Amino acid sequence: MILVFCSFTANAQQTPAGAQKELISIVGATAHIGNGNLIKEATLIFENGLIKEIGAASEITPQGIVIDAKGKHLYPGFIIPNSTLGLGEIDAVRATIDADEIGSMLPHIRSLIAYNAESKVVESMRPNGVLLAQITPRGGRISGTSSLVQLDAWNWEDAAIKVDDGIHINWPQTYKSKYESFGQVVISEANEDYLKQVNELKHFLLNAKAYTKNESSKEHLPFQASKGIFDGIQKVYVHVKRQKGIIDAITLMKSLGLDQIVLVGADEAYKTIDLIKKENVAVLLRRTQSLPLNEDDDYDLPYKNAVTLVENDILVGLENSGQMERMNSRNLPFYAGITTGYGLTFEEALQLITLNTASILGIGQQYGSLEKGKSATLFISEGNALEMNGNIIVKAYIDGRDISLETHQTKLWKRYMDKYSQASE
Repeated sequence: MILVFCSFTANAQQTPAGAQKELISIVGATAHIGNGNLIKEATLIFENGLIKEIGAASEITPQGIVIDAKGKHLYPGFIIPNSTLGLGEIDAVRATIDADEIGSMLPHIRSLIAYNAESKVVESMRPNGVLLAQITPRGGRISGTSSLVQLDAWNWEDAAIKVDDGIHINWPQTYKSKYESFGQVVISEANEDYLKQVNELKHFLLNAKAYTKNESSKEHLPFQASKGIFDGIQKVYVHVKRQKGIIDAITLMKSLGLDQIVLVGADEAYKTIDLIKKENVAVLLRRTQSLPLNEDDDYDLPYKNAVTLVENDILVGLENSGQMERMNSRNLPFYAGITTGYGLTFEEALQLITLNTASILGIGQQYGSLEKGKSATLFISEGNALEMNGNIIVKAYIDGRDISLETHQTKLWKRYMDKYSQASE
């Protein structure tokens, strides 16, 4: 049986897809593996949600349902880290926001149980190829734990693919900025409480480490929730911007025996390359479509930051925190695409939102690339998915499930696409 694409909206519905029942072969597409490699005319076969075979079309015989994707492009699902998807719906309505909690040291707060799988914002990710997300809390000095989800689920239990993957620390700012309207910086001044705030964080982590080694300690939920980072089970995600903060954060974490460190944001990571490489620290960079952090930075620094780190063999991915971060997460592929204008190839840029990010988040063995034995979380695009005019998704699968690409936006598009043509008749 051969399927030829006409429109991705046919028979689409918002109900989460059921498990894969039949073996499927995708034939003829240019396969972008996600690890830097590419197969121009490929055949990919998947069964029971896993990739069974992938290679040149001339070397693999299609099986089961055959999808003719000649002239199209095949990609692993894109991954958005450090995201508040499902934790908020309308920024202006506080009652819809569940991304943070009251308090400062909150490692025991779990973002996963607040995740809303039925969010209208979440469903809008899939038509751009964003199929996986790291759901991350905000606020406090220690925000809590993140979890990894797939974006086609009935509830948070169905969505979870890795639970409580790491703890998120908001490193004290070395400088405090005062703003006027429209986000214009008026003045930036040194944070006089910086050392005090660092010492408070250090004191908490030292106590937490001591607690985990003393089985007779009185129950203390925040300390108990920190155990995973000292056992090496969980990663430590340090949200930090500036050079001094990066140096101090890495130094403190290493002094506590914490090896699985990920810098998040890290605008000035390019100033600390030697330390990052020496300590084997991964980086999730702020989105490329951002303003430079400092007035004297190169105007295009956010565009080329990732290029500099990649050229220095640092494991780097892209994140999207900031204004309207949930809605803008659908632009993740275009953030990566910008880096191709500053030195990365398209396949290297693709790694920033696929295998690199999967490896940083600890799911690289299951997701992030089109390789035999990995999850069939992938999609077919009409063109180059890192460019706006090519990112036209015609078919997508999560763990082999044929997911809907229908969203609130596509419904409105279909409703209004003929409005003006009808008015002119």
